Amino acid sequence: MGILWENSFLTFLFVSVIIGGGAAFVSGRSLASKWRPISQPIFYMLLLGLVVRFFHFALFDGTLLSLHYYVVDAAILIAIALLGYRLTRVSQMVTQYRWLYVRSGPFAWREKKGA
Repeated sequence: MGILWENSFLTFLFVSVIIGGGAAFVSGRSLASKWRPISQPIFYMLLLGLVVRFFHFALFDGTLLSLHYYVVDAAILIAIALLGYRLTRVSQMVTQYRWLYVRSGPFAWREKKGA
């Protein structure tokens, strides 16, 4: 047993990071594209963390009611969802308000000079 994973690293990588993380990333992108507040992806990833914990339990004989592993799964999902959210929000700001903002990296924008 590891600090981050319960059964094996490959199980953790497959269920929590690849499957759950993929769902978290597209959820974060979707919520950002609809101009939702940043609290919504966090709330939805807490719910998705319950689903990922159930997948560990049902498919790989993990512990269903483990607060420690739920917090680990939820934290990873929140981080991935916020990554998708931020990338989409930056893209929105520099394309929809191109006269005001310019991209200053993958995660940020800045005001144009003279705007």
